[in-house]
This record gives sequence, structure tokens and C-alpha cells, in this order.
Amino acid sequence: MPALMVVALSAGLLTATAPTAHAAAGASLPFTSVEAESATTTGTKVGPDYTQGTLASEASGRQAVRLTSGQRVEFAVPSAASAVNVSYSVPDGQSGTLDVYVNGTKLAKTLTVTSKYSYIDTGWIAGAKTHHFFDNARLLLGRNVQAGDKVAFQSTGTQVTVDVADFEQVAGAAGQPAGSVSVTSKGADPSGNGDSTQAFRDAISSAQGGVVWIPPGDYKLTSSLSGVQNVTLQGAGSWYSVVHSSRFIDQSSSSGGVHIKDFAVLGEVTERVDSNPDNFVNGSLGPNSSVSGMWLQHLKVGFWLMGNNDNLVVENNRVLDTTADGLNLNGSAHGVRVRNNFLRNQGDDSLAMWSLNGADSNSSFENNTISQPNLANGIAIYGGTDIAVRGNLISDTNALGSGIAISNQKFLDPFSPLAGTITVDGNTLVRAGAINPNWNHPMGALRVDSYDSAINATVNITNTTITDSPYSAFEFVSGGGQGHPVRNVNVTGATVRNTGTVVVQAEAQGAATFRNVTATSVGAAGVYNCPYPANSGSFALTDGGGNSGWSSAWSDCSTWPQPGQSNPDPDPGSNLAKGRPASASSSQDVYTPGKAVDGDANSYWESANNAFPQSLTVDLGSAKAVRRLVLKLPPSSAWGARTQTITVQGGTDASTSSTVVGATGYRFDPATGNTVTIALPSSTNLRYLRLSVSANTGWPAAQFSEVEAYSTS
Repeated sequence: MPALMVVALSAGLLTATAPTAHAAAGASLPFTSVEAESATTTGTKVGPDYTQGTLASEASGRQAVRLTSGQRVEFAVPSAASAVNVSYSVPDGQSGTLDVYVNGTKLAKTLTVTSKYSYIDTGWIAGAKTHHFFDNARLLLGRNVQAGDKVAFQSTGTQVTVDVADFEQVAGAAGQPAGSVSVTSKGADPSGNGDSTQAFRDAISSAQGGVVWIPPGDYKLTSSLSGVQNVTLQGAGSWYSVVHSSRFIDQSSSSGGVHIKDFAVLGEVTERVDSNPDNFVNGSLGPNSSVSGMWLQHLKVGFWLMGNNDNLVVENNRVLDTTADGLNLNGSAHGVRVRNNFLRNQGDDSLAMWSLNGADSNSSFENNTISQPNLANGIAIYGGTDIAVRGNLISDTNALGSGIAISNQKFLDPFSPLAGTITVDGNTLVRAGAINPNWNHPMGALRVDSYDSAINATVNITNTTITDSPYSAFEFVSGGGQGHPVRNVNVTGATVRNTGTVVVQAEAQGAATFRNVTATSVGAAGVYNCPYPANSGSFALTDGGGNSGWSSAWSDCSTWPQPGQSNPDPDPGSNLAKGRPASASSSQDVYTPGKAVDGDANSYWESANNAFPQSLTVDLGSAKAVRRLVLKLPPSSAWGARTQTITVQGGTDASTSSTVVGATGYRFDPATGNTVTIALPSSTNLRYLRLSVSANTGWPAAQFSEVEAYSTS
């Protein structure tokens, strides 16, 4: 792994460093990316903008440069190069060209730009808007340029928004391997005019156990290949050997031993139709197969992998401009390694494992660089056993997505939830996370989501760097709204810089332990801890030591913090306990602890019978001055008068507390609203309010319908 990894940022180039003793995250890439907004331009800079549906929100670095006719953007070449790939956008329905200049000299070649593959609509996906505004176009310059040389792109009439340029020194075309079967020997047309489908099939049939050679040229395939097994398909390099096909391999099974490398497959997919197999690989390559050195572009999905793909290795590939996923490991795969790939501009998850019809297991996504997924996550793990996500660099996620999602969202049955140990280690997330329009609140840069069922696997999140997240860094949520718990999460060794709102966004019941998590430039507060639904239970954050910079808590669960917004000034008359996480020593049936802080005096918490003492604890979020408690039972006259013996305790951490008011009998009487007021000493300052009940004359259990805490006497 190189010492430096270049990613796109408004400043031009960023060195993305993981925590100490870990190599830089992301892939080792053959090109260096330079942001247009850091270049010299006569055009107009657009952005930054994080609003779904805007052009800048999908740009690398959330900024780009807009050119009208005659305007240009000029890049200083960062290192020796002979080729360039440009990420750009043109208005819907338009096409054109960019003139290319090297050190002021106009080249005979131009760069073609088009909206043909952009502006995707997926109305069946809740929360989606028109998206996928950018596209990529590449060009061999026909000459070598050196570091410091100037390469400029000038609009010839069409408005073009330039996002980023990738400069690459392309090696010469490789020669034909000895003993291989060339597709041209079977009649393939390297001009791209004739249909080469049958020639490819014949070459594959002839080369069983050997190599099919794809010489430099353009080859048109009009239908997919199947029956591919025990063969290597090899090209002269992805800049030289180009196959034009929207459905390259489509097969439900294979005996395996398939090795595909060193050519490009360019599709003609202009819309997303989920029922169509418009993918580079649709189905199975079989066990012990590999894909490397490929350039995949303008497909629905790069790899939609079903059936037996055990021990598959996918490495050193580029996957660009897919209308859906870059790669989806669609169940029942074991020992798969997806590593050192570059993915940009996916219309769904860039990399996903989805444990449908059987658990994916012992598989990993490692050292990949992912940029600009525009309708989902950078990496998503939907179920599976003993999965690893290591050393990836993910930037600029858009609506409906986090940088990394660890989730029990099943979509369909039969589904295998997360199990065993899920390892998330050494990843760097830059400007990751977005507003989810379906939830109307943010998705964090790294999300653990008990969407359809509780998370009972062990989730170890280690050595993470999160930079410039527009909202939160870590999110724990039950995205289906059912309040399933998130358990067994350990977050160790994280660096969080410049997060827009909070470091931890806890919206599910459950627990996580944090160790050595440091944060700087936190936008609103350290922690938002407001489980949803409100009565679903509390989320416990255990301080394992070494944490700094994020001890404060967002105080108002009725509002969402906005980027850069500080905690609202407390209303002295507000109930500090309302909607806060509550726990208890025990509870009966549906009479759970959250019922005592839900603002409804007709619902209530009740402990186990005949087991005094019992206690109820409310987490106020941060240490607060509390001067008065109001305790309630349901006001109905059916609740007869009773006396409960209550000790008020409190403290600033969950493990220790001291007595604030000693054991006292308090009478609840429906004639006076079944309400009791307890005055607290003027020095009372606590985060955790605990009420211990040792007796109840009206029922053999502790009971409260509302516990209210106030800062005024």
C-alpha cells in the first residue's frame, strides 16, 4: 500500500491517513485525481452543496466548475501521464465535445461529452429523485506529459460541468500469450462494426483450460456469453482491448476456474431496469475464479453475483457510471475477496453483500476506493456471517446512503441476518452521510442498522477516520421503525474531524462501547441519544476510556440538530426527562420504562411484583441542574390512593450514584391528580436520575406513569 492516497477534495489533493500504525486507506491506483475547483478556470465554480437533486451534491468534493462556450479549465498535471479520464456533466438531452490543450497547444483529438447515460429516474425507490448527473470520458493523449505540464479542456458550445480529472501513465499494449486462442482467429471484428458474439463463444469453446486472447480493438457483442468455465479471458489492457456489451456473462452456474482480466467492457445502459440482466457478470463464475484489471462502464451493475462464487477474487478493477450497484454479492458466497478496486458514480450501493437465500460468509471488501455513490451506500453489508470491511476509502455519499452500512435490512426472504463477528477496520470516510428523505433526518457516515431484526452479531469498528461528514459520524438506528435493538458494538480507535452535527447519533435501543475515540470541530454536540420509537428502550454508551472532544449531549429530542447548530438554550419550564432514554430493574408485560417518560400520564411503567426494591433510571443526556421532580400515576379514579416509599438517587455516570433525597413515603391520590412533587437540594446536578421504590401500599410493584424533572424549584 502506498504512503499516500489521492482523493478528490475542494483543496485539490488530500492525503488520506488512517490512524497510527495503519496504512493509508483505499486502493493503490494507477492514476492521480485532481479536482476541477482547484484548477485554473475561466468558468464558474459551483457548490459546495449537499442538497439532494443538485448537481454539486453529486460532485466529488461537492464542488465542480461549469464551462460555457469558449470557457476552459486548466489542470496542472500532478505526475507523468499519457491519458486522462474526466468526470463531467452536461444538461439533460445535450451532447458535445471538449477541445483538449497540452501546454497551450490544441490537440487534434477532442473529448466527447454526452448526457446519454445520465439523469436516471427510479420512481419505484422511495425517496429517489432524478440523479446520476455525472459521467466519465477518457482519452489517450497521444503523447507523454510531465508533472507541472498544463492540460486544459475548453467547451466548444455545450455547457459542460467538469468535476475531476484522473491523469494516468498508461503502459503499452500487452502481447498475445503463447498458446492462447485469439478471438480474431474465430472471426471477431476488431473494428467494432461486425457482431463478434459467436467468435467469442467459439474461442471460449476452443480454449478450455487455456487462454482466450482479446487483441487491441473494439468488439461488439449483441448477446451475452454463457457456459463460461475453466478458461481465462485476457486482453491487451483496458485502454486497448474494448468489448461493447451491456450483458457480458449471464449464467446461473459454472464449474469455476474462470479468470477475466485486462480489457474493458463498455455498455449502453441508459436507464435502470431491475428486471434486466444488464450487467458485466450476472450470476455465477463458479468457485476459485478471479476478475482483475477490468474497466467496466455504462452498465446497470458491474457484478451481480448469485449461486456459487466461492473464493472469488475481484481486484484492481475500475467500475464507473453504473445505474445500480457496482458489485453485489447476492447470497451464499464464501471466501470472496473484493480488493483494490476503484468505483465512481454508482446509482445504488457501490459494494454490497446481501445474504439472500443463504448467508455470505468469511468474505471481505478490502482497500477499495469509492467515490460518489448517488442513491445508496458506499459499502453495505446486509446480513451475513463473519464479514470484514477493511481499509476502504469512501467519499461523497448522497441521498439514502452512508459511507458504510452494517445492516439487517432484508428486502426479501429468506434472509440471513448478521452473525458471528463483523469486522470494520481501518476505513476512512470523507463527506459521507446524507439526509434520508424518507426518514427526514440524517444518515451517519457509518451506520449500524437493525432495520428488520435485532443485531446480535459482534460488530467491531476499529481504526476509523471520519472527516467532514455533513451530519453525524456514527449512527445506530432501527431503520424500519420497529425499534429492534443494536447490541454488541465496540468502537475503538476513531478520529472524527469536522462533523456537521454529532459524533454519535443513537436512535435504537441497545448498547455500544467506545474507546479512544477523539473528535475535533464537532458541529452541534457530541451525542444525540433519542431512540425511536420513543418507548422502544434506551441506548447505552459505555465510555471505555481514552475518548475526548465529544462529551456533550444534544438536549432536545423533539428537534434534529442542524449542521453547526449549538444546543438550544434550555427552557427553564421544560421537562428535562421527557423522551429521554429510560431503563428499569424490571418491568411487567407492556408496561416498559419508556412509558414513564413519554408525556402521556395514562400510560405507565410497572416493575415485577413482590420483588422490592425496584428502580427506574432516566438518562438526561448530560449533567443538569435539577431542582424539582413531579411523579405521576394515571389520573383515573380507578387508581386508588396509595403511598410509595421512594429514594431519589443520581449521578453523572451510569455506574455510580448517590442519594439525593432519602427514603420517604409519598402519597398518590386521584383526588389531587395522583401527582407528587419532590423538591431537590439546590446543589443537585445529575445526568442519571434514579428512583428506587421499596414499598407500595396499593400494589406489590413500583409504578410511575410520568417522571418529570425540572430545573426550577
